Amino acid sequence: MQDQATTIFLSDAAATRSLGVALGQTLPAGSVLLLEGELGSGKTTLVQGLGEGLGIQDTIDSPTFTLINEYFEGRLPLYHLDLYRLNKTATAELSLETYWDGTEAELGIVAIEWAERLPYKPANYLAIHLIYDVNRGRHLTIRAISQGNSGQDDHGQDNHGQWDAVLAATGVLGDDDRPSTVYL
Repeated sequence: MQDQATTIFLSDAAATRSLGVALGQTLPAGSVLLLEGELGSGKTTLVQGLGEGLGIQDTIDSPTFTLINEYFEGRLPLYHLDLYRLNKTATAELSLETYWDGTEAELGIVAIEWAERLPYKPANYLAIHLIYDVNRGRHLTIRAISQGNSGQDDHGQDNHGQWDAVLAATGVLGDDDRPSTVYL
């Protein structure tokens, strides 16, 4: 599903959280979610569901002032980052790649709010853009990005079909495995 988008219309915050739960139950270690959207669009709500799906019992709040919250009690670690207060230069100094390349942190799920402030991105990630429109409601676009030419992830593992399988398991892909529009 490289660079093909699926749009999901979410009826309310509970639907946003439910999608996060489904992702938390199915995403493999090393997954990176780059979240973009205006204030109040549902980025933190999605990550709260992600934590619930991973089995994390702690309260998950946006780390706007701490920048990074780490949770280790679930089936995989969750690294929740919020770059709202930073510019690209300050973000570059954080060496965030250590969270998705497994060199200094145990591989887990990395969820980055305000990802448009990243000066660089991992080779493989889910780009999730959330929108809240007063007239149309909440929706998101999810796009699996694989920038590597080899078909391997950052750890040398074959990733052909990895995102398709994950998204199919969450019900995000239609029966024909093509990008679709989904209503939750």
